[in-house]
Amino acid sequence: QVQLVESGGGLVQAGGSLRLSCARSGSIRSIGAMGWYRQAPGKERELVALMTSDGTINYVDSVKGRFTISSDNAKTTMWLQTNSLKPEDTAAYYCTLSGADWDAVYRTYWGQGTQVTVSS
Repeated sequence: QVQLVESGGGLVQAGGSLRLSCARSGSIRSIGAMGWYRQAPGKERELVALMTSDGTINYVDSVKGRFTISSDNAKTTMWLQTNSLKPEDTAAYYCTLSGADWDAVYRTYWGQGTQVTVSS
């Protein structure tokens, strides 16, 4: 079974940077997409960046030009480089992986989250 563990969150001043990591353990038959979501207090969880198996990458408008999603070739580690951070980027960040498992069931796995706090 796939497990995802995020790291790299923390407290940073506005304008600063953080590099979030997501480490995968366990195998999956095929990966459809990997991505990062975030959820701020009192707000709905939103998709921040998504990377699909065909190489397509999409970002929510509010982070375009500031955040970059990437992974290693084996897709065992995924990163989210966050630059020029703003107070409104403060949230818990979650990594996700979706794909066909060995029982042919399509599943989405979530990490436990890492907190990013941006001070003004």
